[in-house]
Amino acid sequence: MLLETLRTLPLIVSLAFPAAPTAAQQRPCDPPAPLGPSRDLYCIELVPAPGIDGASGTVELGHVPGPFTVAVTSDGLPRHRLTATLSGLPAPGSLGKYRTFVAWVAPPSMHPVRRLGEVAEGLADLGSVELEKFVFLVTAEASGRVKEPAGRIVLRGQSPSTRLFPPDLLEFSIGRMGQGSGGGDHVHGASPDSDSARWTTVPMPPGLQMLPGEMALRPEVAPFLPSGPAPPARPREIVRVEPGDTLRLSAGLVQRSIKGKRYTMYAFNGQYPGPLIEAVRGSEITVAFTNRLPHPTTVHWHGIRLDYRSDGVPGISQPAVPPGGEFTYRLRFPDAGIYWYHPHVREDIQQELGLYGNVLVRSGAGEQYGPANREAVLMLDDILIGDDGLVPLGAESPTHALMGRFGETFLVNGEPGYRLHVERGEVVRFYLTNAANTRTFNLSFPGARMKVVASDVGPYAREEWVESVVLAPAERYVVHVRFERPGAIALVNRVRGLDHLYGKFFPEVDTLGTVEVGRGRVRRDLGRSFAALRPDPAAAEIERFRRAAAGAPEKALVLTLETQALPPVTQRLMQLDSIYFAPMEWSGTMPMMNWASTGRQVQWIVRDPATGRENMDVDWRFRRGRPVRIRLVNQRRSFHAMQHPIHLHGQRFLVLSVNGVRNENLVWKDTVLLPAGSAVDILLDPSNPGRWMLHCHIAEHLSAGMMMEFAVE
Repeated sequence: MLLETLRTLPLIVSLAFPAAPTAAQQRPCDPPAPLGPSRDLYCIELVPAPGIDGASGTVELGHVPGPFTVAVTSDGLPRHRLTATLSGLPAPGSLGKYRTFVAWVAPPSMHPVRRLGEVAEGLADLGSVELEKFVFLVTAEASGRVKEPAGRIVLRGQSPSTRLFPPDLLEFSIGRMGQGSGGGDHVHGASPDSDSARWTTVPMPPGLQMLPGEMALRPEVAPFLPSGPAPPARPREIVRVEPGDTLRLSAGLVQRSIKGKRYTMYAFNGQYPGPLIEAVRGSEITVAFTNRLPHPTTVHWHGIRLDYRSDGVPGISQPAVPPGGEFTYRLRFPDAGIYWYHPHVREDIQQELGLYGNVLVRSGAGEQYGPANREAVLMLDDILIGDDGLVPLGAESPTHALMGRFGETFLVNGEPGYRLHVERGEVVRFYLTNAANTRTFNLSFPGARMKVVASDVGPYAREEWVESVVLAPAERYVVHVRFERPGAIALVNRVRGLDHLYGKFFPEVDTLGTVEVGRGRVRRDLGRSFAALRPDPAAAEIERFRRAAAGAPEKALVLTLETQALPPVTQRLMQLDSIYFAPMEWSGTMPMMNWASTGRQVQWIVRDPATGRENMDVDWRFRRGRPVRIRLVNQRRSFHAMQHPIHLHGQRFLVLSVNGVRNENLVWKDTVLLPAGSAVDILLDPSNPGRWMLHCHIAEHLSAGMMMEFAVE
């Protein structure tokens, strides 16, 4: 690896950030730097057409600023801001009867062609495009007003996604499958009469095909599902706590019914999700926890800046609570907002089986957000159910270690098919929490207007209109939606899946629920206040905090992975796929290969490039109250690059920039989504002393090692 030989932070800074102030804003088409974003995914090299000498250029696929670190349409199409840098262009007249140059973009079929505008030597901002595979052209034209390219091609390039193999190029590789010695390419696991033969298969996404070698894969760990007597689960209850109260919380087995079938699962206090705890900012309570599971566990209070001894991390803040054991958590709530709680022992099992709940902290000093007619607190999840029921989990080590465990059954507050009835014109405040192990959602209400008002640890500097909400595992967003049209409005997740075998994208649309809008008008019409984008009164203070920590990053982390003993079929197919990894992996379109990868074969890594230390060997120490700028780099050139939601315990931070593009609408966060190949700068507010965790919140990646410790002194 390029960064493994770098051992001192000054050297890292000199290589990655050669000069201030532009050094802190490394862009994809800038000269390559160890800690910069991937040119491979976000920069197109333009080549001259035959007969054109000396011309060259690049096109940056820049981040489109917005409230999320991933810019997509409500249909899931990636959105890029194109910036062209051109040099060596000949005089247009030297090529024929031409007077100017025009830039164009089109899908590989070359229909339709979109005119981007006239270009010349130097830099040109060409606006944003919403395409997956596309071709970029610069042509010499007789007029800058032409609507279609009619002149001579001067420069051309293709988006990184066009490197995906079409079927004819795969035929040779497919023919090689199964030619290992003894047919070993097709068998992963023990003999048919061993424990691994009792694995049930995983469901296949509709319309996808897998190779025979993939279909034969099985995880090399024992399967696990909970069993034994368990009471029926009941829906979530609201528990309003007052300062000084003691809440009794237990984790145990329950019987759940999902789509008419019964399963043994886990729950807090026998509820799905766990109790919705409502508290007031500034209050403190005690939680008396009892573990009634057959396995050790803890409770992590995600996003709450509490005393680290109640953070729920075994080996750092407490020992794991054994079966039948008890632990007392003392919670304080310094920040209003929406938070959640979940285990921090084998989250890939315990969280998947239902151990999670929300904490809603109200300001206690009036309205924290703009007015709304009603509120709805939604925990979003997916669960993996096959023809034979719940797909077993790995007993000794996580399965799905490469890409994470995507489910095919969507749940809202523990149930499929969420329903809400509202009156026409109502403004609903939705508190959204992603409790899924792996899946990032792209949520929208087609036909209803929506604005995002807050995220993990507070309001945005200003509210912002959005067509969809990109919600990574562990992230929370508060959105206001106004339902003006009577009838059924769906809550949908629209993304673009990637068929790796045939190298093509395809739409995936899942309806998570429905809002029934009545014909009667709401009594309290909030249309005027909803139409205004309110600023946060604390925005000036946040901006001062950012300005006080201007400059190049002081710390950096590189996200990557190492693998060993993966099946030959997996290694071969991943080598084919390694020519292109989508910045976002929205769904599990390599289900068998992913399922068979375990934490014994896959180690996900956070690496400090200044010392070379990895995961729990990283030893960062921060001084309380001194802001720290950190660059997070999601390494593109690895065995399998994909997005990572990175969570910092017990602290809050600001997202300063994505791939060198400055973030102009700040909000306090505790979890940030890093697309593959991206470089994201955050500004940490280390205000809460103690020992803390930083880790990926894809549960399988965390269970496969992707975590580190830091201290605030």
